[in-house]
Amino acid sequence: MEAIPVGVRDRFAAAVRFHELTPADRRDSRKDGATKVVFRTPDDHLIESVILRIQSGRSSLCVSSQTGCVGGCRFCATGRIKGGRNLTSAEVLDQVVRVGEILAAEGRRLRNVVLMGMGEPLLNEDVVCSALAALRGHDGFNLSGRHLLVSTLGIPDAIRRLAAKFPQVGLAVSLHSARQTVRDDLMPLARRWPLGELRQAILDANTLQDRTVMIEVLMLDGVTDTETDQAALIEWLTGLRVHVNLIPFNPVGDVALDGVRLRASHSVRIQSMLEALKAASFTTTRRRSLGSDIGAACGQLAGDQSEQSQPA
Repeated sequence: MEAIPVGVRDRFAAAVRFHELTPADRRDSRKDGATKVVFRTPDDHLIESVILRIQSGRSSLCVSSQTGCVGGCRFCATGRIKGGRNLTSAEVLDQVVRVGEILAAEGRRLRNVVLMGMGEPLLNEDVVCSALAALRGHDGFNLSGRHLLVSTLGIPDAIRRLAAKFPQVGLAVSLHSARQTVRDDLMPLARRWPLGELRQAILDANTLQDRTVMIEVLMLDGVTDTETDQAALIEWLTGLRVHVNLIPFNPVGDVALDGVRLRASHSVRIQSMLEALKAASFTTTRRRSLGSDIGAACGQLAGDQSEQSQPA
């Protein structure tokens, strides 16, 4: 401010915002070191970001790209939010700035940023690309593309564009089922893009990028974890350069599909799927979801509007 003439300092200070978001709440896990930060946008929407403090000492941030999500996925709390809008690039990046301040006060540095929070990033494509450019830029956050990841329910043309613009930035596709009818029931918006189109987009991304695509599979009892699901998944993945990530289901209230309540797969079923995929020569891991006790785990972010994000 010393460089600003005295006569205009007050007007300058009133006109310039150094942050787009206002912290509204913070919840720290008692189990695993995760932190959920709730932010308020200038037009009074609530969004959530999640800090993941990995045991190795690395710190990651899960950021939101929308205030809700039109995906309507049955297993996701964000999809229940009515209304909502795209975030601006400044709102996406301010999550990174604010969390960077939190981590700096702890003597930590933010290493990884994943767009896996509230919203479908590729339905806010221009903003997400602008934010990625700033995160990567030497005059911005100067993060390696290897430390950035965008998760999408699978919009084929947008996947191709993102892979072409950012060949080093990771892509994660929420597949969940390689059976069309099951996937359509779980993910209503995904019905627009049949599995064949999505597979071709991943194949194209493989030619554009020098890294594998992460395939996310939510493990649901009797829905995505049967031997039929294993066979369909292996057949669909064959020929793709992918890393499969099996995700335990985190409770988001009483959710049913065709009258049957969605439940987490038994660990035996998850292990069976993991072993079958590895036997088929696919790199496969089981995700350890952090922050479930504070409504911050995969599928639980709801802009502070659900019972899962209320303090115990």
